[in-house]
Order: sequence, then structure tokens, then C-alpha cells
Amino acid sequence: MTRAFAISTALCLLCPALHAQTLPSARPEEVGLSSLRLARIQQTLRGEVEEKKLPGAVALVARKGKVAHFDAVGARDPGSGAPLGKDAIFRIYSMTKPFVSVAAMMLVEEGRIVLGDPVSKYLPAFAKMQVSVAKADSASGKPAYETVPAAPAPTVYDLLRHTSGLAYAFSTSNAPVKDAYGKRGLVRPDSPHAYRDLTAAEEVEALAGSPLAHQPGRVWEYGLSTDVLGRVVEVASGKRLGDFLDARIFKPLQMADTSFFVSKDRAGRLAQAFPTDPATGQPSNLIDVLAPPKNDSGGAGAVSTASDYLRFCEMLLRGGELDGVRLLSRSTVILMTSDHLGNVLEAGPSPGETLLNVKGYTFGLGFAVRREDGLAAVPGRAGEVTWGGAAGTYFWIDPQEELIGILMTQAPGARVHYRKLFRQLVYAAIAD
Repeated sequence: MTRAFAISTALCLLCPALHAQTLPSARPEEVGLSSLRLARIQQTLRGEVEEKKLPGAVALVARKGKVAHFDAVGARDPGSGAPLGKDAIFRIYSMTKPFVSVAAMMLVEEGRIVLGDPVSKYLPAFAKMQVSVAKADSASGKPAYETVPAAPAPTVYDLLRHTSGLAYAFSTSNAPVKDAYGKRGLVRPDSPHAYRDLTAAEEVEALAGSPLAHQPGRVWEYGLSTDVLGRVVEVASGKRLGDFLDARIFKPLQMADTSFFVSKDRAGRLAQAFPTDPATGQPSNLIDVLAPPKNDSGGAGAVSTASDYLRFCEMLLRGGELDGVRLLSRSTVILMTSDHLGNVLEAGPSPGETLLNVKGYTFGLGFAVRREDGLAAVPGRAGEVTWGGAAGTYFWIDPQEELIGILMTQAPGARVHYRKLFRQLVYAAIAD
């Protein structure tokens, strides 16, 4: 076991008991943080709101099992000017992925999924996958591709660590993959998330009929792996993904506002983006979450609040248990928060570059993992796990510092900037 994850294990055993429904609050100084320095978070975010760079944001910092900073600034709806509350509901996009990864590992613990199983064991359409492979074209000098059989076949393990060869059309450089996704309705010019208009089964069939962007296990490429993993969870559990997550994760952890759509009685708490993103000048075009979706979309479909997401993070920090409810064993959490890429990191863009435009991060089973204290242009500690969402939401869990940071906003164009900004303000507040 590495030093970082040995520390993670110890902290899981030492964190103090928590109250039901919410974590207790504490003065920052009681948990080794500076009130004066934490105040910079609100001051900075409020300045961004006043300059109309940010519609609004909820920032939450917890340390040693207690909430030390929790504040909301700006508007919930910039169109109406309605103020943002700390109970605001946000589209969390890819912060859905950790939920689905935990669900899959729960089924692994129950013996209903084996990590090394081929995806085709659960989804037969994946039995004979093809791969679009670049080759030299001396005649034109332009990239050319040929299609070859996948060898080896993609596994559940590949889905969890994003080495399956599945990609996103908007980010992959593999032209035949991009074209195939378009032809099969997985993406449209007006919607990079068009696959949400398909059922989960239809999405899998469309992906199975498209080539993979890489041979499985050889390259880390962020993409639709977790959507397919969500469908594996459905098949292995016999339940729709949203129903499984609600029954096995959200309700047990008392995450009352986390789901795959916002009901009418909660619609007045849904946070909105600027119609036109100030950082890009492009329409924000966030996904519609006001009606039940055809596809729960394990990679991008959920909504949540800062308080709810904190409970999920605290469960992981405590080694899979919160308030007497155990979702995962401590050993499974250690497995999930370990390096699962190794030398695969050298084959392409890294998770840290995708999330924060920095190096220094590998990938575990569901989220990025910091490899060491240094070699990343952001503050943090070895063993930290982290990920974010396309609309601006962000979280990290630092076991060495017993620290959780959560930022909720709907500002897609500037999301990387705010992730870095929030993170450095929080770490600057450590005072013990």
C-alpha cells in the first residue's frame, strides 16, 4: 500500500461521528482553518458575480467531519434575479460518474459484477467491437484510418477507468468515431448530449455499432464509458439506473435532492446559467432536467445540492460508511482511490489536464487521483480524489487533510478557472 492510501485508510477509521441528515458545523478554527482566509472565498466569488462573470455559486468546505464554510452568492436565476440559496439544485453533469462507479463497486462486492469481465457478458452488443486505428497515408499526407477487431475486448474495469476506447464526439480526434456517433444519433450539431434522447438500451446499441477510438486498455480517453457502466448496473441489478441509485445510495445517505430530474415542487430551487456564457460568447444550452428523461445517463444526467454531495463525499472519506450506513468496504474504497493507469498515462492526455489543465493526476475507479504532493500546478495532497461537471460543479476529497471542497455553479465556459480559484483559496485557509 502506498503512503497516501495508508493515510487514507487511517483517516477513514479516525474521522469523528456525524449527526444524521447533515454534517455538524464548526468554527473554522476548531478544525484548523482560518475564518479570515475562508472569508476570501465569499469575497472573491461575490466580485465575480458583480462583474457578471458568474451567475451565482454555492461554496462548501468541510474538515474533520464538520462544515467550516457554507455560503451562497449571486442569483439562482440571472434572468429573474432570484437569489441563490444554499439549498439550490444544480445540474452536476459528470459529477454523476462517481455515483455510478460506487454503484458498480457495490455490485462487485455482492458478486454480481466481476471487474475483469468483458462488457459483452452484460451487454451482448459489445461482443465484437471494432477499433478505428490511425495509419499513415503517404498519398495525401492526411490522417487515415482502418478498422480492426478490438483486442482485447473492453472490460468493466476499462469502463471504470476510462480505458475502454469509448469517447465523446466533441473531444475525440478520431474522425471515424466522431462520424459514427453522429450517424447513430449520439450527437447532433445543436446538442453534444443528444444520446440522452435515446433510452439507455438504444444508446448502448448505437455505441456498439460505432468503432472504438483506441484498443481497450491502452489509452485513457474521457468519454461515454460511464454511460455504458450505468447500463451494466441496470442489467446486473435488474433495476433502472436512477431507481438503483435512489434505493441504494441517495436514500441511505439521506441525499433528498439528488436525482435525475427536478420535480415541480423543487423547480423553484433549480440554478440557471446565463443564457449566453460570458467566457465563451456561446449559448449555455444546459440539459433539460425538468421532466423524467428517457435515459438516466450515468455519465452526465444527475442533479444535486452542495449538502447532498457533501454526504456522498464524506461517505468516501470515511471508508464507505456514513451515519451507520455502510455502502462499501474500506478495502473497496482504497481500491477505487488508487492509481489504475500506471504507464497508460503516457499514451495521451491525462485526467488532470482534462479537469484542471494541469498534470500530476492519474485515474482511479470513477475519479481522478493525485499521485503526489507536487508535480501539479494546484495545491493539494497525494491521495486526493476529485472530479467536476461540465456546467461548473466541482469537488475534491483530501484524506491527508481530512478536507472536502465543493463548488456548485452553472458557468460552463469558465469552469476550469473557478475550480483552480476555489481550490487555492481553500488550501490557503489551512492554519494548523
